[in-house]
Amino acid sequence: MNGPEIHVEFASELHVFVPRARRDGTVRAATDGAAGLGHVIESLGVPLTEVGALLVDGREVPVSHVPAAGESVTVRTVARPQRVPGAPLRFLLDVHLGTLARRLRLLGVDTAYESTDIGDPALAARSAAEQRVMLSRDRGLLRRRELWAGAFVYSTRPEEQLRDVLDRFEPELLPWTRCTACNGMLRKASKEEVADQLQQGTHRSYDVFARCGACGRAYWKGAHHEQLEAIVERALALRAERR
Repeated sequence: MNGPEIHVEFASELHVFVPRARRDGTVRAATDGAAGLGHVIESLGVPLTEVGALLVDGREVPVSHVPAAGESVTVRTVARPQRVPGAPLRFLLDVHLGTLARRLRLLGVDTAYESTDIGDPALAARSAAEQRVMLSRDRGLLRRRELWAGAFVYSTRPEEQLRDVLDRFEPELLPWTRCTACNGMLRKASKEEVADQLQQGTHRSYDVFARCGACGRAYWKGAHHEQLEAIVERALALRAERR
């Protein structure tokens, strides 16, 4: 772009997207005199899914605003908790976020997950068709216009990823109600109903079971239950802090 030059200042939370040399102070950016401000911001590396209010010389403007020479732009991050109007809050995660997907399902959050790489166009199309918020660390995917909604996952650590998603969207938590394997709903089941999935020791030691209504997988309070319980307790404690 070789048109009018503007001055852009990004919120500190957005510096992760900006080249290191441009993180201090105001970024000088040339525009073409026709593209909207949203296009300019994305050209500087920041997905619009992460952008909140845009201020031009102190007044709020839409992403379609065409910047004029000399304007000073302030780019704020998305306000939290973020509301996604138009559909019940539900998520779609890409192939790289399997642990996060399982933990969200553990908490009863409607979470679709692609365990294979089906490609950005297919992910964006599913997000739109099912009205799901796309969670990803792929900036290119989050720039696709056909997405219903999206959010960048900032950390590579599952514990921090989960905390960030819960803090940003505040989904309703209904622990132990969804299958962590397929996202189906769980229901109580008798030992006889799930007997074919139980080893002898499990059959002898446990009496309380649940079963997924979609894939049929059986659940009980086995060896890893304490670890899962700790994840649930931390999530509920975080929610209580926000109240």
